[in-house]
Amino acid sequence: MDLEQNKENAIAFYKTAYLGNPKKAMELYGGDNYKQHNPLVADGKQAFIDYFDRMHKEFPEKSIDFVRIIAENDLVSLHTHQIWPDNDQYVTMDFFKFDDNGKIIEHWDSIQQIPETAMHNNTMY
Repeated sequence: MDLEQNKENAIAFYKTAYLGNPKKAMELYGGDNYKQHNPLVADGKQAFIDYFDRMHKEFPEKSIDFVRIIAENDLVSLHTHQIWPDNDQYVTMDFFKFDDNGKIIEHWDSIQQIPETAMHNNTMY
């Protein structure tokens, strides 16, 4: 496994889909089969494309920053900061599993809204 290439591919996959071109993301970086673990997204490549197409139409003005990228064996984890309309902010952690050809075949995520106040001065990053 080429961990550095997998990290670059995970970022490109997510960014391409998030910014409005999930079909291209899946064509370039998706494996033969795509297994989804997010309960709000159906399984498979077309379901991924449909979800991100709908999200981009409903929320075209959003941004994403990649805070941390960690790779081990066949997994890459992305720690991101997302800003949605009305300054609605989220921290996300996405895990992508790669096949032997460097293609993404599985996805897990965890999403948490960043609150306006906290019990401490630490950031979520």
